[in-house]
Amino acid sequence: MLTTVIAFIAALAVLIVVHEFGHYQVARWCGVKVLRFSVGFGRPLFKRVYGVDRTEWVIGAIPLGGYVKMLDEREDAVAPGDLPRAFNRQSVWKRIAIVAAGPVANFLLAIVLYWALFIHGIPGMKPVVAAPPPESIAARAGFEQGDLIRAVDGKAIVQWQDARWRLLTHAVNREQVRIDVVDSAGREAVRTLDLSGIESSQLEENFLVHLGLALAQPKFDPVIGRVVSGSVAERAGLVAGDRVLSIDGARLSDWESLVRKIRASPGRELTLEIDREGRAVPSVRLVPDSAQEAGAKVGKVGIGPKVDQTVIQGMMVDISYGPVESLGEAIAKTWNTSVLSLQMLGKMLIGQVSLKNLSGPITIADYAGQSVQVSWVAYLTFIALISISLGVLNLLPIPMLDGGHLMYYAIEVVRRRPVSDQVMAVGQQVGMGLLFVLMAFAIFNDIHRLFGG
Repeated sequence: MLTTVIAFIAALAVLIVVHEFGHYQVARWCGVKVLRFSVGFGRPLFKRVYGVDRTEWVIGAIPLGGYVKMLDEREDAVAPGDLPRAFNRQSVWKRIAIVAAGPVANFLLAIVLYWALFIHGIPGMKPVVAAPPPESIAARAGFEQGDLIRAVDGKAIVQWQDARWRLLTHAVNREQVRIDVVDSAGREAVRTLDLSGIESSQLEENFLVHLGLALAQPKFDPVIGRVVSGSVAERAGLVAGDRVLSIDGARLSDWESLVRKIRASPGRELTLEIDREGRAVPSVRLVPDSAQEAGAKVGKVGIGPKVDQTVIQGMMVDISYGPVESLGEAIAKTWNTSVLSLQMLGKMLIGQVSLKNLSGPITIADYAGQSVQVSWVAYLTFIALISISLGVLNLLPIPMLDGGHLMYYAIEVVRRRPVSDQVMAVGQQVGMGLLFVLMAFAIFNDIHRLFGG
């Protein structure tokens, strides 16, 4: 929990500072006087005054956002000598630049992070497919155990995560997609996935489960390498190093068969035959917990396999490029992620994608904690993704957001006069309502994920 909280606050602080610094820096370049730079809202925990303009630098008690307060006649009286430096006195193009600078800074942060990650190398799993369930979409497309995905819709694939990302972009649009593979015998083949029947609810979490596509798992012996504290397995007396010989009399050959049996038995007592350091242990009885996964109940007992690192390394592959090529890849990654985010939001509005895909602060904090425990590469990748999401969200034409102000300025460019204060006041109320509804949905989804599995 402590790791999750620290990782979440650190990520949030970076994203807020970068976003608000974009507004601040461009405002300074445009000659606007900045009165306050605040990270967080509410009662100030820290406040200092620096610079020629005596700008207040503040850390607020509520770290869910920030703001840059600029000199503006609409908010306070302005001394005659400072009037040329008031925000409202600037040309519409300068105001557009200042407002757009926040989201642009978030996109630039993502590009810088991806650029550094591509130079360093991003580890991932080879895109090797497990045997699909009979009659699944993947099975009907001809996928077989051991298929290595080489390209999706003509775009080269190196890692499993790349394949998942590409397939998601096609699933959102309910398209057919061509997949080039090399089968387990080394022969090149083409599989065509029909994604037209994907339902909006199936795009939540791991949508590949509904296609019948899964990453091929390494073959490990049925030896327990880890027992989760407080789990069903710990209460039953299982310990790391135990070899599970059979379940309910059925002999086990590998870890995957052990997992299949447990997942298929939620709430049902199982009898395990155990070998512990060469000696038989009296039969262990346990009842797997029932958990929801992809709309179905599965059994879980809280154990992990004893991992052979040489097997794992054989399934891993790094993606890395030179400095120049990494920049191009980083820009493309940021652009493609932004486009997909907009597509998802648009399809939520018309009901083609479930609102359950909205995530709030609880889910984001959970992902921050999970990623930082995996590696710093995963954590920086998470920050880049959230930075893009923040940039896209702020560009939406909703009053109260940067995109809402840009909408007003676009109207001003067309009409050659500013939008009236009355219209902007009504827009503020509408925008506040829309943001409240979005936040309510996101927090509801967070709570449902947290307590509903």
